[in-house]
Amino acid sequence: MKAYHILPDGYEEKFQMNLQKDKKTALKINIGAIVLTVLLILAGNLIMPIYVFVDADTILGFCLRIGVLLFAYLAYIVLHELTHALVMKAVGGSHVRFGFTGLYAYAGSLEDYFDKSSYRYIALAPLVVWGIIFGVLTAVVPPEWFWTVWFLQIGNIGGAAGDFYVTARLWKEPESILVRDTGVDMTVFDKSDGSETERD
Repeated sequence: MKAYHILPDGYEEKFQMNLQKDKKTALKINIGAIVLTVLLILAGNLIMPIYVFVDADTILGFCLRIGVLLFAYLAYIVLHELTHALVMKAVGGSHVRFGFTGLYAYAGSLEDYFDKSSYRYIALAPLVVWGIIFGVLTAVVPPEWFWTVWFLQIGNIGGAAGDFYVTARLWKEPESILVRDTGVDMTVFDKSDGSETERD
């Protein structure tokens, strides 16, 4: 796994993905996220009936769980992007920038080109790390708090629909590709036919 700070000689742009501009693909991803959300709600209801979430002894107890859920989800969004950033740094990224488009938060880099293996880790790290954390928490919290954590897990998995799409889109690409992800768009580069590359 490696990141390159300058595009190696012999590489050229192969294609670009920008989900803000590609409305058709963005719609498919959002539909996928909705389907995942519905399935996870149904699965959660099999584990713990959802009425437990709203069946509070007091209104204060219910409001407390709603408040914790909203605060925790905002914190999770930040932690999700920080997880992307930490993995970018771990594989050799030089500079990570953070931002918010109005629709989603992002972590990306203008200077770094990640190899295919590295980019898979970057894309899927939050899903795996926070999926494990939320999974453990759902097993240990009191029943009335199960859905508070499960909704966070739903946000984690459903919110990873874009990461699923990107990972699947790159799956059949050759191992030689390099990916530059600015957070707003992603550009994939590959070796020119018959070229030799010098890697920094």
